[in-house]
Order: sequence, then C-alpha cells, then structure tokens
Amino acid sequence: MKKIIEGIKYWGQLLLLPVYWFSFLFPRNKRIWLFGSTFGRRFADNPRYFFLYCSQHREELDMRPIWISHDKGIVKFLNENGYEAYYYHSLKGIWYALRGRIYFFDNYSKDINFWQSGGALKFNMWHGVGNKCINYDNRHDRVRHPRNGWERFKFFPRRLSDEKPSHYILATSPMIGKIFARAFQVQENHVIEAGYPRNDILFKENSVENVYLTEEKLLQQHIKEWKQGGQRLLGYFPTFRRSEVKFFEVCDLKAFNTFLQENNMIFICKLHPKSACKGAFEAVDYSHIYVVKPEVDMNSFLGDIDLLVADYSSVYSDFMLLNRPVVAFHYDYEEYSADTRDGYFDYEEYMPEVRAYNMQELEDSICQVLKKDEALEKRKHFCKKLYKNMDGNSCRRLVKEIQQLM
Repeated sequence: MKKIIEGIKYWGQLLLLPVYWFSFLFPRNKRIWLFGSTFGRRFADNPRYFFLYCSQHREELDMRPIWISHDKGIVKFLNENGYEAYYYHSLKGIWYALRGRIYFFDNYSKDINFWQSGGALKFNMWHGVGNKCINYDNRHDRVRHPRNGWERFKFFPRRLSDEKPSHYILATSPMIGKIFARAFQVQENHVIEAGYPRNDILFKENSVENVYLTEEKLLQQHIKEWKQGGQRLLGYFPTFRRSEVKFFEVCDLKAFNTFLQENNMIFICKLHPKSACKGAFEAVDYSHIYVVKPEVDMNSFLGDIDLLVADYSSVYSDFMLLNRPVVAFHYDYEEYSADTRDGYFDYEEYMPEVRAYNMQELEDSICQVLKKDEALEKRKHFCKKLYKNMDGNSCRRLVKEIQQLM
C-alpha cells in the first residue's frame, strides 16, 4: 500500500505542470531571495549559512531573504529566532515562491518549490566538493543515464525538476568549476567561484552568526564538556553506499569503545540520511561513541573535531581547510569503486592520508597521526586546488556576484 501511495504521489505531481507554466506569468521581485535545503526537510548546508548572512545584513544589502521549508518545525524555529520563513504550502509560502526573483538550494529547486519557480533565477549551491563523480559524471546514475526506454520514462518526472543548463552553480575553485559545468551540464559562465558559505563558519574571522537547532545546542553542550574533560574528538561522517554495512563486520564497537576510553577520545558519528547502517548506529550505546541526529548540520560542529576518520565523503574536503589529522578508513574500497562511484582524482593525490582497512589498523593509525601528521604538506597542496579562497568571506563574495546577475 505504501508503494502504491508513493507511486501516485510521484506520477500525480505531473498534474501540477499547469501551475508551473502559470508561474512564469508572475512578476518577480529582485529584492526577494528564497532559500531551501535538502528537499525542504532541513535547515542546513550552504543555503543555511548564506541565508543567515543575508538576513543579518539585509538592511545594508537592501534585500529580503526568506526561508521556504516543507517542515513546519523549521519554520517555527526560524520565526522564533527572528528570521522570515514560511511553510511551502501556506498562502505566504506559495505567494513568495511565485514572487521571489532567485532560488538558492543545495540539491534542486524542489528544495523550495519547483512548481512555482517559473521565471525565477535558479542558483544551485550544491552540497560538497569531493572526489565522487556526481550527476552526469556518475555512470551509475540511472536518472541521468537511463539504460533503456523504460528508465527514460520512469525518471522523466525527476529530470523535469532537476538541474537545467540555465541554472547557476556554485564552485570553490577553477578546477571544481570545470568539473561542475560538465557534471551539471551548465554553461561555464554560469559557474560562480565564490566559495562555500558553509565553510565560512570554520574560520574565526567571518561574518555569519550561527543559530543552533535544539539538537545542535545539545551537541555543543556535550562538546564543551568533553573538551573541558580533556577528551579529543574524532569525527566519522560516512557517505552512503551498499558496502557500508561492512563497517560492523570489521569493527567491534565494544572493543573500540575501550580503546577510546583508554586514550581519552570521543568518537562522534553522523550518518548520511540514506545510510544503510542507520538502524544499527541508532542502537549503539557506548560511553565514548556519540551518534549525531540527522537534522544536525555538519558544519555547526565540524570545527570542533580534532581528527577525521574519513571514508569517501566530501566532508574530507571541508576538513582540509582546518588542516588537522585524518585517517582514511577504506575498509570497502574495492566494492565502493566497483559499483558505487568513480573518482575525479587519484586517491593518493586527493587523500594523501594514512590508510586503515580494519579496526586494529584504525586504532594504530589514529595514535600515529595524532603524534605526527605526515600528510600535512601534501594535504595543503591539494587543498589549494580545491579552494581558490581559504577564508571566511565566501558569503560576501557571493552577494557581490549575485548582485551583478540581477
């Protein structure tokens, strides 16, 4: 029954096509900028920090930033903190979706409301710069690379509301800009190399005052207590893939918790929303292993992490900006490379870190890199390719770029 309902919703959305065509008739107000994230379900990533910056400087910028969400809880939270936000199916949410001149999102315009977006300027801020081949560069992506007529038909509604050549895309460097132009099939002059707003928060000198969700406040409290207690914080933020389930084959978390206790470390885990290990990690209950709730934004605490246990997630690229120790935990590298994603770069160049393939190697490597971070210089070298600017001013640069487009 659930699949039938989901199927009706999926194909039924095509009935909204007249609404989309009608939305082109509405005059767009260039002062109204709309923001949304993760299919409307989260307050996170690049749109979050750019929205906060624009809201906190709205008078001097002479514009009106509005967050549109599919989650009433997020709307309530933002309103209570003095920010303008509306539920996407409310009268005001619909009205401003029709009136906003520019849409900022980190997946697709459906993060706000695709069906009312006709005539708006679309700006995809995306959600990571890493080694994984994405969108049209990802040969495993059946939406963009259908194998037959049935798949072309099946994914037509998806492609309808996804990226378009007319969209703008945010990049962090010339190298990433060229990759994104191809991966999103946009014109190269529609790639804006202003840097990621979410990374501004990692630098002491920045112009964004963060606003923390309830779970983020709780985590910040824990972090403060852990730091005061002399604990070092290890971060593990894996990307999703089928072979991820091997984690529990190579790791005995009870034994690993003992290692953490003996070495005054806290292992903070945050899974991808699509993770196949979600249920198993939610059941974890150990003194020195902390599982972060899905709604928590990564960059709200990434700057507090002392060492990253990295897999293939683009969070590694963000962490490069901090230039702190990393252990590459690639227990499923062969499976991942074979049936999940190809890479843009040679892993030895992109991720010149100590590698671990089982729990014992992971423990040994953690102790090793905390004593001496031998990958520091190589990491710096590649970081310069990923980021044209390494500072807390991405929001400022982006505003200037957007103003020129308007």
